[in-house]
Amino acid sequence: MKLVRFLMKCANETVTIELKNGTIIHGTITSVSPQMNTALRTVKMTARGRDPVALDTINLRGSTIRYYILPDSLPLDTLLIDDAPKPKNKARKEVADKGGAR
Repeated sequence: MKLVRFLMKCANETVTIELKNGTIIHGTITSVSPQMNTALRTVKMTARGRDPVALDTINLRGSTIRYYILPDSLPLDTLLIDDAPKPKNKARKEVADKGGAR
């Protein structure tokens, strides 16, 4: 399972996110996009060397995120189950059909 798919399942979980510039953001996930863009609500943002700021919502660009700190109470065994259907391998079938006797 890809990390982004796992994070998409973590909606309504309270997490702490550290950005690449050192800013710490603590809030509740509302959504995660396939590019790992993350929307949070009830946010406390602490920039490096500054006082914390309370925000209602924030959207984070996925490429600026260094890591997520997940809560210990997160049920990993149920969230890590890969429930996405496996795609059929059409490329292999097409290659097999192109050859043959003349």
